[in-house]
Amino acid sequence: MNSRLLRLGGLFAFLALTGCAVPQGSADQANAAAMRTQAGAPLGYGDALTSIPAAAPKPSLADAKPLDAGPDVSDFHQTGRASWYGTKFHGRKTASGERYNMNALTAAHKTLPLGAFVRVTNMTNNKSVVVKINDRGPYIRGRVLDVSYAAARLLGLSKAGTARVKMEGLSQQEAKAEQTAQAETLADNR
Repeated sequence: MNSRLLRLGGLFAFLALTGCAVPQGSADQANAAAMRTQAGAPLGYGDALTSIPAAAPKPSLADAKPLDAGPDVSDFHQTGRASWYGTKFHGRKTASGERYNMNALTAAHKTLPLGAFVRVTNMTNNKSVVVKINDRGPYIRGRVLDVSYAAARLLGLSKAGTARVKMEGLSQQEAKAEQTAQAETLADNR
């Protein structure tokens, strides 16, 4: 019985597969060449060249964005509680792929694009600093921003650990101007 079913199954498979075959020369050769040309496939030997497709324009370096051009978040405003993170994470990779440096002016935010710059103002003492978003977090309920130790020192929240802050997004041009002024202020305070 088993061998009979096996033979019947083999016969059915054979008939099903032979129904899929197309005899040689039954397709219209000119029509097939036109279809290959439209689909972008290479022409066969002896196919007529009716038209040469136009080449796609190559991207130009003149159209490229500068490497340091980051996202513009100048319409972003948020207030909430910020904390800082330091030695435990120093040297570890951040979400942006760079190594966390607790002495750099960086921060972690849950949704802002990586590479964006924000001005963070401590609402208790009105001190502010510009930080680059290079990581994701904070992962503690009720907090909106984790700043580096260096930013926490400048904001005056390193001892308290947390503070209520106001964040304002910056365009890349605003960020560069703010960073230059910030660097001069830091140099004068040393």
